[in-house]
Amino acid sequence: MPVHNALPHLDEAIESILGQTFREFEFVVLDDASTDGSSERLRYWAAVDSRIRLLRVDENLGPVASSNRVAEEARAPFVARMDADDISYPERLAEQLAVLRRHDDVGVVGSLCDTIDGKGRKLRGPEFWRLSRRSAFVPFAHGSMMYRREIFEKAGGYRNECVYWEDQDLVVRMAAIARVAVIPRALYRVRQSTTSTRIVCTRERMEGALQTVFQATDRLEHGLPFDDLLSRSEPAPLKLDPRVFIALGSLHLWAGGKPRLLRRFLSRAQMSWNGRTASALIWTAWASLSPSTLRAFLLMLLKARNRFPGRQLVSTSPVVWEPMQKPVPIVAIEPKQ
Repeated sequence: MPVHNALPHLDEAIESILGQTFREFEFVVLDDASTDGSSERLRYWAAVDSRIRLLRVDENLGPVASSNRVAEEARAPFVARMDADDISYPERLAEQLAVLRRHDDVGVVGSLCDTIDGKGRKLRGPEFWRLSRRSAFVPFAHGSMMYRREIFEKAGGYRNECVYWEDQDLVVRMAAIARVAVIPRALYRVRQSTTSTRIVCTRERMEGALQTVFQATDRLEHGLPFDDLLSRSEPAPLKLDPRVFIALGSLHLWAGGKPRLLRRFLSRAQMSWNGRTASALIWTAWASLSPSTLRAFLLMLLKARNRFPGRQLVSTSPVVWEPMQKPVPIVAIEPKQ
């Protein structure tokens, strides 16, 4: 778990790991040059529980380098990720480890999650519908995954060129090496708050990262590589994919804020006569005018989307996810060659 200025949610995150039903682990924590009091809390917890191995750097490494550092410091053959403002349910590690031990061809296992706000109140439940569609987007939260260390190393770890979407990039690359499994129930709680790394970074950096994400996933949908997007030297495009504004606005919407992106959308979005532009225009306008009713509508939409896959996923058996392949029950697949 990398930590940079994670108060006031740090204690809950640590307690959720120390309280796991599976107890034989090393908890590698990196204090990434925190300045908000997180350092003192980490020293307290390291003194309380000997399973915590606390590291510190004096200059902030950022999300990619800090993620690589804690992964490289881990000494076990199985590595679980944890984000410093989220919460793991008590059985998370036990259930994920059981999947990896039972299925030798599975290299990564994530889970669905609940979403909470800054005060820990539940905003929405698990999105079962994501496990019934073909998509290039990873259907689980970064902090919810566990993986085999050898698969992480073979994939090359997180890439600096993919800052703010380093998790999506990593899982896609690991999926080309080993199977990625998803436990179809919530074992993790993702916190949407105004202190999120993706919210406090500059708008231009997030727009640029999201633009590359959508370009990369478009390539994946057509079976094409996207590494060349990471090495381009030309300046960022003047016009952005309309989906960038929905993705950016969603961070603020679920954190309880009021996304004010309509004016920027009208000046910066790539306008076309298609459903993608129309839906993004409606979304940004609605979010600017009445975020509370948009949240209510999105919750209704989630409930409707979940109805069919919710009936299909009647067991807790994991499913296998691959980019642009419909997830299938893990018991129905042949070993990966």
